[in-house]
This record gives sequence, structure tokens and C-alpha cells, in this order.
Amino acid sequence: MEHISKIFYTLDKLEEIYHNEACPPELGHDEPLDGLILTVLSQNTNDKNRDAAFTQLKNLYPTWPEVVKAGTKNLEQAIKTAGLGPTKAARIIEILNKIFIDFGEYSIKKLAKLNFHDMRKYLRALPGVGAKTVNCVMLFDFKLPAFPVDTHITRIIKRLDIMPENSSPEDISRFLELIIPDERCLGGHVNIIEHGRKICHSRKPDCKNCVLAEICPSLY
Repeated sequence: MEHISKIFYTLDKLEEIYHNEACPPELGHDEPLDGLILTVLSQNTNDKNRDAAFTQLKNLYPTWPEVVKAGTKNLEQAIKTAGLGPTKAARIIEILNKIFIDFGEYSIKKLAKLNFHDMRKYLRALPGVGAKTVNCVMLFDFKLPAFPVDTHITRIIKRLDIMPENSSPEDISRFLELIIPDERCLGGHVNIIEHGRKICHSRKPDCKNCVLAEICPSLY
């Protein structure tokens, strides 16, 4: 089966099970800056630790000016649940300072005025912000057809032999953005992640219950 056909087969089969295209989850924030900082916290940790750190941060310092005023050391303690506290705290303060200099406020809502390419370029240039973080903010908070690629998506795309084993997450993201229709990006993204969590595990994938087994050359 051609790689492009495999992508659509995958999207269709997973939508039959998980329905995130028909009922897209609300993963964005009223202020996209919240989504950006949340995603920075998610780096090298799991969702549970990320969410706990973000909740603790907001409980202690409800506004971004309060975070900046608190300083790096206090922020480090507030977000320690997410791991890499010193690095993430320093990055968050740098990001907040940069945004205030550029926009005169602790908000990135004005990025909505930029085109897709320029928004991505601006976000990518922020301290410690990588391609996955950028794509998460664009997809979830700005409702744009970016396609973040995490470990689940990387694993499934490679197991299905849609992309070569040496493909980077950025390679996979660029390819999927070219192929997948804009309106399927959010639901498709969440469906693949859900399948990675429930069936196509890193170790001992549940191949006998996988709806993609028919097109998968990597059965265990």
C-alpha cells in the first residue's frame, strides 16, 4: 500500500474507534501563552507531571507578571514536579520577558494576525521552544493545521513504514502536514496518540487487537 494511502487508511480506521475528528477535544486556552508555557513544561516528562506543575504554578502565581516578579528560583520550586526545574524555569522567564518586550503585554494573542509561516518562525525563535512545542501551540491554541509529532506518533508512523526509521519528528511533521487535510489535523493527531497509549505501546504492543494490523509490517 502506498504511503499516502496508508496515512488515510490509518486516519479512517482510528477515527472509527476514537472519534476525535467528529468530536474534537478542547485542548486550547483563552490565552495562548498559557498553552505555550504548559507545553514547555511537558518537555521530557509525562502529562500527569506537566499538569501538576502547571496547576501548582498557577496556584502560587496566578498571572504571568507575578511569575516574572517571583523570579527563577521561586519558579523552579513551583514547577519541580515537571522535572528539569532550573532549565525550564530559566526558559520560562526568558520567554515571558521576550514576549513582553515584543508585545507590551504578557500575551501572544497578537500572533493571530501573522500568517502561518511567520507565526511558526516567531514561536520557533523563542528560548527553548522546539518544533513540537510550536506545533502544539499552533494546533491547540490557534486552531491552525500544524501537526505535532510526539513519541507515540513517531513510533506508529515508523512501524507502519510510512516514513523511514531514521526520520526525525520534524521530518514526520512536515510530511503529515503536506498530506493530511487541514480539518483532520487536530482529531487525527489525538487519535494516533490515543492509539499509541492504548494499543501500539512501545513495549509489547497489542497487535492482535490493532485495527491497523492489516497494513503493518512490524507485527510483534
